[in-house]
Amino acid sequence: MCGIVGAVAQRNILPDLVDGLKRLEYRGYDSCGVAVYQDRRLVRARSVDRVANLRDEIAKHALSGYTGIAHTRWATHGKPVTTNAHPHFSPDADSPRIALSHNGIIENSDELRAMLQEHGYVFSSQTDSEAIAHLIDYLYNGDLFDAVQQAVKKLRGSYAIAVLCRDEPHRLVGARDGMPLVVGVGEGENFLASDAIALASVTDRIAYLENGDVADIQLHRHWVVDSNGQRVERQVHTVAAHSGAADLGLYRYYMQKEIFEQPRAVADTLQDVTSIMPELFGDDAWRVFNSVDSVLLLACGGSFHAALTAKYWIESLAQLPVNVEIASEYRYRESVANPNTLVVAVSQSGETADVLGAVQVAKQQQMLKTLAICNVPSSALIRECQLNFITRAGIEIGVASTKAFTTQLVALFLLALTLAQVRSRLSDADEQMHLRALRHLPDAMSRVLALEPQIMAWSELLTRKDNILFLGRGMHYPVALEGALKMKEISYIHAEAYAAGELKHGPLALISDQMPVVAVAPNDRLLEKLKSNMHEVSARSGKLFVFADIDCGIAPSADMEVIRLTEYYGLLSPILHTIPMQLLAFHAALARGTDIDKPRNLAKSVTVE
Repeated sequence: MCGIVGAVAQRNILPDLVDGLKRLEYRGYDSCGVAVYQDRRLVRARSVDRVANLRDEIAKHALSGYTGIAHTRWATHGKPVTTNAHPHFSPDADSPRIALSHNGIIENSDELRAMLQEHGYVFSSQTDSEAIAHLIDYLYNGDLFDAVQQAVKKLRGSYAIAVLCRDEPHRLVGARDGMPLVVGVGEGENFLASDAIALASVTDRIAYLENGDVADIQLHRHWVVDSNGQRVERQVHTVAAHSGAADLGLYRYYMQKEIFEQPRAVADTLQDVTSIMPELFGDDAWRVFNSVDSVLLLACGGSFHAALTAKYWIESLAQLPVNVEIASEYRYRESVANPNTLVVAVSQSGETADVLGAVQVAKQQQMLKTLAICNVPSSALIRECQLNFITRAGIEIGVASTKAFTTQLVALFLLALTLAQVRSRLSDADEQMHLRALRHLPDAMSRVLALEPQIMAWSELLTRKDNILFLGRGMHYPVALEGALKMKEISYIHAEAYAAGELKHGPLALISDQMPVVAVAPNDRLLEKLKSNMHEVSARSGKLFVFADIDCGIAPSADMEVIRLTEYYGLLSPILHTIPMQLLAFHAALARGTDIDKPRNLAKSVTVE
């Protein structure tokens, strides 16, 4: 959620700090700020508006500096007001010695606050983060690195921090536990950031810190110690800058751009797939897959809906039992461990706190056969898991996931096919059939995208409503869930999704002429069952909006609008039916005038619980 950028250089670093914050805007935030060493003191600018407004504040006060830290905040402790914005100062705002930015949540902050108040520290914010700044100042005895090492041992919770000291102006110290933090290596300058993309304009040489690490960043060198205080080397990787991700091109919104990038993203994800083989998931995948007798899928949000779809695929193709768990629930409940389970973690960012925590819980229970499906090859989740599959959606800036979701579905379908093959349940003929379908999938997606004008007309009708019901059956029920989630996320219309067979078990009471119902109607074996559920809606004056396959025999009527997609696409049909759900939510939000790319109260990368 939050973003950190820090730099030690021999030039005015403020433009690069602000540029780094701009690159992190896609994560979501409600305040931002920067602190630098200038004229032998620490100065800062903060804003509860966008980074562009922070830039204006910096110019107005003529701030400049060779060493500094910057931050975008998504509120947890305390409202999004200026006094709660980072960086925080200590001991006070008039003569600060310490400046700090923090991502995460400190669970013992109240205890620390009370102790520090007893020692005379005055708190000016409601945040848990300010306690860390005062704690470091309290422990400071001339060596910032030593003070931070002492301080983090007293913290309970999760954190990534960047710390600047007035008395050591050519030095930054960073530390992490549970939150991502990287070191950027330059020539005569070095950097800290919560994400490599924040440093794309200044360096492509990145070292990824591990949990418990504390890093000392100076002009010509950096070094790292682990949680035991032992000096360690963290490998420096060359990371692609992805600078084109922020270019809107002909589009008005990132979400719109990313919806239309899906055929290319799927094609890129399938680029190296010429046959179905375990090695797609890692060198040791055949041995791992051959030794499992069940699958556990862990995910949150839209990734959870992708995992629900995969349950149908894996059980159908591989005949393996599958459990799908919301990661935030799984990590805190008592479950029955099976060491022969393949634990599959699905995440766009690979930094989702609950997913990482759930994988760690599974491993503590000796469920060590782990696989990450992720869009970021350098993420913590990839390092946490034994096997991995990297989707190639590219940087996704819109908070509401689109191309990351559909590429996750492609990866999970490949996993289902691979497990089926390992278990001798995939014939050569079936393998070739599925590969042909995958190769033609980008073209089929493009044909669905061409339906945008018809979907725009629907959005004009739906945007006047306060509630929408989404229906699906079988493997298209998760598609309905995803459609409802997208509608809620960006249009703020209350939307719920149900398995259509559940209508008569309660939701039918909601049906009236004021409750539009969006139905997913592929031409599969459950179509006739779905038609019966649709009749139940019509008989109660409900208005239906149906996304149907062209050959399913559903025709428009006075109480039913119909948009025809394409021929039934078999097991891959959920991927095609997802696209109109995305377009419907996008155009409803557009008609309502909401902030589509940065919906209220939400963040792109959920790195706190």
